[in-house]
Amino acid sequence: MKYRNAIILVFIIIIADQALKYFVKTHFCNGDDVRIMGSWFRLHFIENEGMAYGMKLSESVIGKVILSSFRLVAVIFGFFLLKKLVVKGYSKGAIICGALILAGAMGNLVDSLFYGLIFTDSPYSCFSGNYDSLKSMMQNHNQTAVARLTSFGHGYGKFLQGKVVDMLYFPMLETTTPKWVPFIGGKNFIFFEPVFNIADAAISVGVLTLVFFQKRLIHRETSTPAVTEQ
Repeated sequence: MKYRNAIILVFIIIIADQALKYFVKTHFCNGDDVRIMGSWFRLHFIENEGMAYGMKLSESVIGKVILSSFRLVAVIFGFFLLKKLVVKGYSKGAIICGALILAGAMGNLVDSLFYGLIFTDSPYSCFSGNYDSLKSMMQNHNQTAVARLTSFGHGYGKFLQGKVVDMLYFPMLETTTPKWVPFIGGKNFIFFEPVFNIADAAISVGVLTLVFFQKRLIHRETSTPAVTEQ
């Protein structure tokens, strides 16, 4: 697989990720929940200051800056590593997985680096609600309560302190666990509860595919370095 094609895949994923984030950020109140396919697939707008699926390194500003800086270094290293996979002739599957992981890291990095500089805040408010469709939300929403683009540097935060936009929610099963189950007995249980975005999904698919199919994917298809097109 050519390096150029891998980079095209990376940017297709980033564009899709950022387009959906922009739409949600500028049309949803923080906390809005919109049904897309019944009750099991929803767009649920939340923001997080941490890692994938809302996990956090720290509650402090310095923790956010460290995480964003780490993302930046990881993305820069990721481009070199992806090029190395291509040059050394690794399998197409391994290169695609590498491209997915790189695209996901870069997609969330954009939020961390710039969203605080270019968007107004999306605080939780009384205007957020549950809607049966996007049409219903757009017809009944108070659009003055959503975030908007602002002049560079006049947003809700500083460089490296942007919040990552999440919205994909798949609560496919909601039940109450039996009382005899240790620790969680008698409590409400939702599968799958985390809210995530396209970038998170790309990272997860890339990592899990490599983990479960590493013997099939992690090998060289050529004995000599591949010739790449820039």
